[in-house]
Amino acid sequence: MLDIKYLRSNIDDAINLLLKKGYKLDKALFLELDDNRKEVEIKSQSLLSKRNQVSKKIGQLIQDGLSVDSAKLKVSSELKEIDDSLKTTKALSLELETKIFNFLQDVPNIPHIDVPDGKDETKNVEISKWGKIKSFNFAIQDHVSLGERLDGLDLETASNITGARFSVLKGKLALLHRALAQFMLDQHIINHGYLEVNPPLVVNQKSLFCTGQLPKFEEDLFRLKTDSDYFLIPTAEVPLTNLVRDKILDYDQLPLKFVAHTPCFRSEAGSHGRDTRGLIRQHQFEKVELVQIVSQENSDLALESVTSDAEKILQLLNLPYRKVLLCGGDLSFSSHKTYDLEVWMPSQNCYREISSCSNFGDFQSRRLKARTKTTEKEKSSFVHTINGSGLAVGRTLVAILENFQQEDGRILIPAPLKPYMHKRDYL
Repeated sequence: MLDIKYLRSNIDDAINLLLKKGYKLDKALFLELDDNRKEVEIKSQSLLSKRNQVSKKIGQLIQDGLSVDSAKLKVSSELKEIDDSLKTTKALSLELETKIFNFLQDVPNIPHIDVPDGKDETKNVEISKWGKIKSFNFAIQDHVSLGERLDGLDLETASNITGARFSVLKGKLALLHRALAQFMLDQHIINHGYLEVNPPLVVNQKSLFCTGQLPKFEEDLFRLKTDSDYFLIPTAEVPLTNLVRDKILDYDQLPLKFVAHTPCFRSEAGSHGRDTRGLIRQHQFEKVELVQIVSQENSDLALESVTSDAEKILQLLNLPYRKVLLCGGDLSFSSHKTYDLEVWMPSQNCYREISSCSNFGDFQSRRLKARTKTTEKEKSSFVHTINGSGLAVGRTLVAILENFQQEDGRILIPAPLKPYMHKRDYL
């Protein structure tokens, strides 16, 4: 959520920046709501001042010889009129606060100055490439054919058990999937200094509001049919970021670095017809998620750090990838700046997203009410939140199957994974 003080002072700048995201901020409505709020606030202060004056009048009447009851009775009608006006003003103030809150919760985060213009992903800017794309001297297969040939991927049975966009992994592929998750966790915990967290997979409405999924994106979520407002997590970002909700953190505690390996659940609303074959776009998938909670001045560096940590996994696995900076039109609702890491998929002859690393600034922390300060006397300030996938486990499995396939149908195991794969050289 944006700082209302920022909007008051920089309304035209905010309007221009938000146009990068394709969002048209209603300036007239915002100014009307804010002006009405000011008027009600001034009126309320005036009424309180009058009430204080009347209260003083009671004291003066008592000094002049009237009894307490007689003094109060003498000004009772005047007090009642003021109190009635105060009740009306308070109700109007609450109504306006609600309208302003509802207005602000629908406004996206301001894009970073580095974010390029553009309406969609075609205008994203390539920052760098890593790794050599392998040339195959045989007819390559996609991950579905490879997985079925290894008797490790069963989409048909998954469809019978649940429905479309679910999968069953078994045997060697299930082992590879588990090995990837463990390898990623070990790298981030041992080498990158993250604290492992095993969070709830079910969260409430407030948690999703704080990270920006609600209220605008409920159709993308799986909601549980219970008496409580529970949802399955779309990403571990939600519970991990909410670990600091309603807290004032000591400055010396920062940065906080969390990592979690969890299933993720997404309805994939609006993606009909896209990536219907295989594991690329599933309703249930697993990710190793990275979250950093940092001070404002370390915000930009933290985004580079999270992105570098995710890149390191791809480099260790020797998977070719590229890093792109998202343009305004491809930036998420809550993001201030985002890098996507896209891994090479031989069967599609293109790069596909495997990690998205974002800096949210203080957009989420305003909803979280998560602050920091150095001393008891110092005024607290909002922390900044950063997150990224390190990595999407299923898409990493797909990339390994396709990039390391052999002519005889075997899959070469990348060296760092061998200790997790019972020292196998191939699948």
